[in-house]
Amino acid sequence: MFGARCLLRALRSCSSAPCPRHKPSAKLSVRDALRAQDASGERVKVQGWVRSVRSQKEVLFLHVNDGSSLESLQVVADSNCDSRELAFGSSVEVQGQLVKSPSKKQNVELKAEKIEVVGNCDPKDFPFKYKERPTLEYLRQFPHLRCRTNVLGSILRVRSEATAAIHSFFKDSGFVHIHTPIITSNDCEGAGELFQVEPPSKGKVPEENFFNVPAFLTVSGQLHLEVMSGAFTQVFTFGPTFRAENSQSRRHLAEFYMVEAEISFIESLQDLMQVMEGLFKSAAAAVLSTCPEDVALCHRVVAPGQKIRTYAKKQLFNVAAVDLLVPGVGELFGGSLREERYHFLEQRLARSGLTEAYQWYLDLRRFGSVPHGGFGMGFERYLQCILGIDNIKDVIPFPRFTHSCLL
Repeated sequence: MFGARCLLRALRSCSSAPCPRHKPSAKLSVRDALRAQDASGERVKVQGWVRSVRSQKEVLFLHVNDGSSLESLQVVADSNCDSRELAFGSSVEVQGQLVKSPSKKQNVELKAEKIEVVGNCDPKDFPFKYKERPTLEYLRQFPHLRCRTNVLGSILRVRSEATAAIHSFFKDSGFVHIHTPIITSNDCEGAGELFQVEPPSKGKVPEENFFNVPAFLTVSGQLHLEVMSGAFTQVFTFGPTFRAENSQSRRHLAEFYMVEAEISFIESLQDLMQVMEGLFKSAAAAVLSTCPEDVALCHRVVAPGQKIRTYAKKQLFNVAAVDLLVPGVGELFGGSLREERYHFLEQRLARSGLTEAYQWYLDLRRFGSVPHGGFGMGFERYLQCILGIDNIKDVIPFPRFTHSCLL
């Protein structure tokens, strides 16, 4: 308590510090500069990368982008500012006046008073060329540079907004966010395609495990969410999962992100499907609202004319289950009502010789068990679906797959 009081006191003293008399140029992102309502000569500072350079007799035109928006900010400067260092791909800091633009192509422009080249870029050696539109397949060769292109910038902004939208949906719906572990002793999927986790064998006693039991990178957070659903009626997790599949197909990755949820006191598959549908619609609406230009670029350049179609498939075995299938993408959602009958589970685990390892799972049914169900959504496949991206490797910043772990 004492520590908290000291922290609050320190924060108050910081906020009450006097402001300097000479106000420096306000730092703006390109997005905020473009959205400025009153462009009446306010002095601002913008930092970013040069997307184009055009020099005339008396005027120099630059387009600067900092990743905050698809559109770049036009900078107008005296031709004396031109130099060899000021080239496509170089990083710059521009200070000047934000004014209304006489051109119909943009509302505002930055009248430069000072341009500083922070980092040089030789356009001859740079793998991407001005006005060229390289294919996504070509860009995969440069995972450290491809984020600087318009199309990857748009995809990654959509990914960021979709992430925020998913968290907002669950928060607004009353779900508790659970950080499920990446290292686990459980094989949730039962497919055997697991990455085993072990430290280097130097000095290791034969047959000894670091965790005393075999440990793996998680393939799903479902079982941990089922644990939490015994204390919280609605829980979700959103994090990386791993599959040791020997596949280089356009639908598979060795590392990808999963959105998973578990709901207690639910007995109807229809109720579960409503949450799945609500998540998809809410996230998609948020993305279309916050970054329509980025979505439009993907639809126009990457997947022109592609229409989104979905199919739901219900399955009734020992439990009720549903999958949402998307043409060209595959399974997007998978959900089910969980098996809650203690004796049935006990018999199945006994036949498989897993009773001791999964006694904790039986305990969940012994102590205050409730009907519950849940689902998982592949995040990268979701992005493929809404953007029309053919290859899953193009919707994740650093794709990992068989024989490829660049960076």
